[in-house]
Amino acid sequence: MKQNMRKWLNEQREAKVKKPLPVLSFPCIQLMEISVKDLISNSDTQAKGLKLIADKCDSAASVSLMDLSLEAECFGSEIKVSDDEVPTVVGSVVTDMESAQRLKTPSIGAGRTSIYIEAAEKAVQMITDRPVFGGIIGPFSLAGRLTGVSEAMIYCYEEPEMMELVLNKATDFLIAYIKEYKKAGVNGIVMAEPVVGMLSPDLAKEFSQGYVKRINEAVRDEDFIVIYHNCGNSTIQMIDSILATDSDAFHFGNAIDMAKMMEFIPKDIIAMGNISPAEQFRGGTPESIKNATIELLEKCSKYPNFIISSGCDIPPLSPWENIDAFFKAVKDFYG
Repeated sequence: MKQNMRKWLNEQREAKVKKPLPVLSFPCIQLMEISVKDLISNSDTQAKGLKLIADKCDSAASVSLMDLSLEAECFGSEIKVSDDEVPTVVGSVVTDMESAQRLKTPSIGAGRTSIYIEAAEKAVQMITDRPVFGGIIGPFSLAGRLTGVSEAMIYCYEEPEMMELVLNKATDFLIAYIKEYKKAGVNGIVMAEPVVGMLSPDLAKEFSQGYVKRINEAVRDEDFIVIYHNCGNSTIQMIDSILATDSDAFHFGNAIDMAKMMEFIPKDIIAMGNISPAEQFRGGTPESIKNATIELLEKCSKYPNFIISSGCDIPPLSPWENIDAFFKAVKDFYG
């Protein structure tokens, strides 16, 4: 449902009782008794899963699948798919300047992009009581999957021109992909740029900041926002570069002290985070996630621009007892 998202952001910031906004999609496989492989292969199934979660969970918005293999697969990367884990990229398709030059920017609709766009279009018809966000990878994180994540940092030093070439192709593709999401009717996207966490602040500025900003300038408007996600452990050190991406809101992982991060976030910009997906949602208990949620809210709720969330995408087999305990803890804290 189309709405003024600048106004929505202001409403979230000014609300005395704040709804959580976790990155929650893959656990819908448990509600439907299907596999991850089934979920990523069918747009009707994805839309139904998002609707089931929206009906079950009182969240501020709905976030579609955060499948960070999708875009790399379009460029020719091999991916590993399983029944109960999020797909992952295997190997690399860029190893030198020659392979970078040969790399073709895929058309939208390649790979599974058409499935995910169709799913988003169907989801916004079914979920009408809150915004729906698409999930995409960020430019450096996509480049890192194309070159190999561990090699990407080395290439920044030794092959900067090659990395810039790959980044420009990745950025062009992401802009086109986001515009298709926009046509599908979603209210914005959550852009995951986790591989930047490997870089120094200077390298992050050179190899991520400008490309993210370029994407933002190409797609954002009053009705469509970009939420930037980075779950690296050095995000506080590179916060100036992150804020300079000119994203509409920011989302951080559990590798950092969220209360410390809030000291650096301008009061008119929303920041979200950061209950651990692995330690709490997947591996915790209802009691442990309740305690972690209350503790984080006690530290951060004094900031009106803070919204509690998961630190990253919640794993597919996270017990629903834990997810329910998270939502109940938030409701009890504000209620």
